[in-house]
Amino acid sequence: MLDPEGSVEHQPASSFPKVLLIPLAMLLAIATLLLLAFSATRQKEPDFYTFKVVNIRGKLVSLEKYRGSVSLVVNVASECGYTDSHYKALQQLQRDLGSYHFNVLAFPCNQFGQQEPDTNKEIESFARKTYGASFPMFSKITVSGAGAIPAFKYLIDSTGEEPTWNFWKYLVDPNGKVVKVWDSTVSVEEIRPHVTELVRKIILKKKDEL
Repeated sequence: MLDPEGSVEHQPASSFPKVLLIPLAMLLAIATLLLLAFSATRQKEPDFYTFKVVNIRGKLVSLEKYRGSVSLVVNVASECGYTDSHYKALQQLQRDLGSYHFNVLAFPCNQFGQQEPDTNKEIESFARKTYGASFPMFSKITVSGAGAIPAFKYLIDSTGEEPTWNFWKYLVDPNGKVVKVWDSTVSVEEIRPHVTELVRKIILKKKDEL
């Protein structure tokens, strides 16, 4: 049909598709936001290395510095029946594996038998002078019960194993996940193969990446 000017008459296009575009765009935007939120939540999932602690000299430090390494986390005490054998063996383990992405992480604790009564300065002096302890040490803390620091709460929640005495040992992998836990009665020499195996995997992985 021609209009008076002789041109073709244009019928108005249907507005139905345009009406759908707005809600569709909104749905896509919401889906994108949900995906980003989900990704962020997954990235923020805590592990041992996401926590901050205070070192033996009172400085706040991030455990993130140990990510990529194997850690043996131990609640130590200076006046326990297990002190001598454990400190000697822990230092030997540090000496043997410390250059291969491994650290003993020592957390003094006075909860059990009041066997860590000294100050942080005295504890460090005792460990360094008596056993030549070269591994990282942290300020005296509470490791169990309501007062436990968040890093130890994570260890406990991850394993269902809460320290009941001095020298509990948590083996943490390079990603900050707890692999195994041993109580005071298990010697460092008994757990050495488990530590060595994790360290060996790191070495092999780094060789493959070369």
